[in-house]
Amino acid sequence: MIRSGLLGRSILASRSPELHEKEAAAQGLDLSYELFDFTDRGWPDEDLAAVMGKLVAEGFSGFNVTYPFKQAVVPLLDELDESALAVGAVNTVAIRDGRLVGYNTDMAGFRGSFGDGLPGAATGRVVQLGAGGAGAAVASALLSLGVGRLDLIDVDVGRASGLAADLSGRFPACDIRIGTLADVDTENADGIVNATPIGMNGKPGMPLDGGRVLPRHWVADIIYFPPETELLRVAREKGCATMNGVGMVVGQAARAFEIITGCKADSERMAATLL
Repeated sequence: MIRSGLLGRSILASRSPELHEKEAAAQGLDLSYELFDFTDRGWPDEDLAAVMGKLVAEGFSGFNVTYPFKQAVVPLLDELDESALAVGAVNTVAIRDGRLVGYNTDMAGFRGSFGDGLPGAATGRVVQLGAGGAGAAVASALLSLGVGRLDLIDVDVGRASGLAADLSGRFPACDIRIGTLADVDTENADGIVNATPIGMNGKPGMPLDGGRVLPRHWVADIIYFPPETELLRVAREKGCATMNGVGMVVGQAARAFEIITGCKADSERMAATLL
């Protein structure tokens, strides 16, 4: 049996287990996927290393990592794949002979979904909300897609500054700026991306004031549960081109499935499972 899991907080609504288990069943694989919701189990964040050690001891083949551990897990790993090194955050860990190898499939997932969901979207200037682990992957993807100026908006200015410094080292030709919601300026932006958890089930609301969303913007949200967040609803009603997080989650989940199981995933079948 292939044993896999998902580590994070408030993840009971996650569809990753269903995606992986149904894809495994379709391929005739015996896979078991367990949720390790730190909130639900009453575990402090400081237990992360201990929980990971338990998974190694119990013979797990790997696990996914979600909010808020995508960056915290990095120093606890034995090795980082190039994808994780490029982003500075990990969402998938393979266990190989007792060694923990970290990967990032979020960046590729967002890149692919952006091309499919917002073809031809202008990328001169983009405002991104959120600079955490998922935000690092999204920002890397946006800059690799040719965004000329990226405004990183986060409640934690230090976190945004750290991400901006890292991105500037890898994308020296790009203009990367940081800010807070109090001073965010969307007037001359081409698009807005939400890479925060605000808007997902259990965290309702808008990551920024709806008045900042203009009809000429395109708006992307990495949240997929629900598939239309309040931000996307407001944007759609204003006539904006919009993209939800379904494409990203399917793309990253398919690659994570392949890393953990060693078997190629059928992305279209996984998308049908999610929808």
